[in-house]
Amino acid sequence: MLALPFPAIDPVALDLGPLTIRWYSLAYIAGLLLGWRFMLSLSSRLKHVIPKAAIDDFLVWATLGVIFGGRIGYILFYNPAHFAANPLEIFEIWNGGMSFHGGALGVLAVTYFFCQKRNIPLLALGDLICSAAPIGIFFGRIANFINGELYGRVSDAKWAFYFPNGGSQPRHPSQLYEAMVEGLLLFSLLSLLIFKFGALNRPGLISGIFFLGYGLGRYSIEFFREPDKHLGVFFGFVTMGQALSTPAILAGIWLIWRSASRQ
Repeated sequence: MLALPFPAIDPVALDLGPLTIRWYSLAYIAGLLLGWRFMLSLSSRLKHVIPKAAIDDFLVWATLGVIFGGRIGYILFYNPAHFAANPLEIFEIWNGGMSFHGGALGVLAVTYFFCQKRNIPLLALGDLICSAAPIGIFFGRIANFINGELYGRVSDAKWAFYFPNGGSQPRHPSQLYEAMVEGLLLFSLLSLLIFKFGALNRPGLISGIFFLGYGLGRYSIEFFREPDKHLGVFFGFVTMGQALSTPAILAGIWLIWRSASRQ
């Protein structure tokens, strides 16, 4: 079967003896730093302008929300029994095992408390975060591809890959699909709405479009992504990723409706 060999990219970007730097870690750092800079560039477009110093401070909060929320979400949503039996592996974040939906809930939680503490409108800061979120998603999915994890289902497409841990059959590069759809495409759409149509003037609109866009994109790509072996599918066709994306789709629709119905 014609397919592409998996590129021999070492998951370790830099090995300094006792210090090992992985592409996975660099992806998170790049996503957070570039997202922070993008939020700063957009802050003056808000009706309720958020001080740049507050956005600087929020970077620390966002980092904690992404890391702790992503890890806790992965443990609870995807493999609670394994981590209950191997509790020390909970701290091995460098080996992968982060949930986007858990990270989103973690960021949502810290955003709420940050806005309460700084007296900042929740939707105003939420729109900035959602504008920048696809940047982090893009780098995160590229790192998943480099790690050879979260690969797709068996495929005879010409662009399918033989993944190191994917058996003897070629598979969809579902990580790259997600990087393109949930990362580049969604970022381009949100940027167009912001810079061309002033979407930040309607609080909650960008957040709603992000959640709806991510949810639909993830739900669709799950049909090409190999389900987790220990979870399989629910009701014979629904994956965990699709189940977790459904609330995001509903939240996105509600936020868009709420924004459109206000003066």
